[in-house]
Amino acid sequence: MDRIIIRGGERLIGEVKVSGSKNASLPIFAASLLAEGENLFHNVPKLRDILTIARVLKNLGVKVQGENGAYRIDATEVSNNEAPYDLVKTMRASILVLGPLVARMRKARVSLPGGCAIGARPINLHLMGLEAMGAKIDLRSGYVEAKADRLKGADISFDTTTVTGTEHLMMAATLAKGKTVLQNAAMEPEVVDLASVLKKMGAKIEGAGTSLIEIEGVESLHATEHTIIPDRIEAGTLMVAAGLTRGNIKLHRCPFHNMEAVIHKLRETGMEIDPEGEGVRVIGSRRIRSVDVKTQPYPGFPTDMQAQFMTLMSLSRGLSIITETIFENRFIHVNELQRMGADIRIEGNTAIIQGVESLSGAQVMATDLRASASLIVAGLAAEGVTEISRVYHLDRGYEELDKKLAGLGANIKRVKEKD
Repeated sequence: MDRIIIRGGERLIGEVKVSGSKNASLPIFAASLLAEGENLFHNVPKLRDILTIARVLKNLGVKVQGENGAYRIDATEVSNNEAPYDLVKTMRASILVLGPLVARMRKARVSLPGGCAIGARPINLHLMGLEAMGAKIDLRSGYVEAKADRLKGADISFDTTTVTGTEHLMMAATLAKGKTVLQNAAMEPEVVDLASVLKKMGAKIEGAGTSLIEIEGVESLHATEHTIIPDRIEAGTLMVAAGLTRGNIKLHRCPFHNMEAVIHKLRETGMEIDPEGEGVRVIGSRRIRSVDVKTQPYPGFPTDMQAQFMTLMSLSRGLSIITETIFENRFIHVNELQRMGADIRIEGNTAIIQGVESLSGAQVMATDLRASASLIVAGLAAEGVTEISRVYHLDRGYEELDKKLAGLGANIKRVKEKD
């Protein structure tokens, strides 16, 4: 395993490109199961999670070829309907193949998923929706077994907003008989990007990007070509890095209009963030103001930016409060930030942060994907050397973040973990 070593104190200056969205790519890959023919997807990030979903598809008999951010995926021949535990255990998004398989192949057997340890994220809403559409669901030996002669349109109301649940049932509904209505649907840009792909494939979808999505099922879909949207979480992480180092960077391919909540809060801290030509200029403030944040479904402040923003608040002037409403166990990075000198107190789903003058480098351990990013940006601002282990979490969702930061002037390197 690798570790990342950072000597803090360098100001980030320069230009960098934002990679394609992980959270958009994964369901779009799963959507390829819905149609015969070769799909061509551009701007796909180079990530472990992408390799995982590619392996899942290959195991199903799908032809997958990827090079330089372009993937050709041909699901004309689907020779297997099972996604085994060994492939699914590392990534929750693997469950997204279930609905498309049932919709097109009439049956599927998919292992219950794994992923980051950030709290319970049950798939009951996924299964409830498939059952409402006529699928017979059985849970056996850690697997979901689902089958249906043909899915049928249904009115489905989510008790809580779920991004993957919305994506999953939207895909399944494209080949169902009749109309499906998703109420309290997720409104994330990644949901909209998936809907865009599905419509290019011949699906009839209205309302993506709102809380009410209507899908009129069709007999079949066809392959298409699509460019994945940029990753708004990577962009936000780079913005925080600039803020922590009083940097001055320009982000290319920045999804500015999909980041209003994050940009609003970062501007409140004193940062300057403005469109500039085809990019976005980000300038850190000499004095970081304390700001309160509450995570919410889109268009609110994203839970995937909470850990990074907490690091920024650790060096603010004053007291800030961060409330986590999405996942119940997403403060597990706090202990590591405290090792670096952060003054953070947890009370239930609330973190109370008293800004300190400086952080100090330390040996820390990444516990999940976004926690990895929070420790890296902390290391950029800390005095001395920070060593981060278990950075394989980082590689699940950030494309060569260490190299991008090094290109902006950070003193950062990746080395092999000692045995």
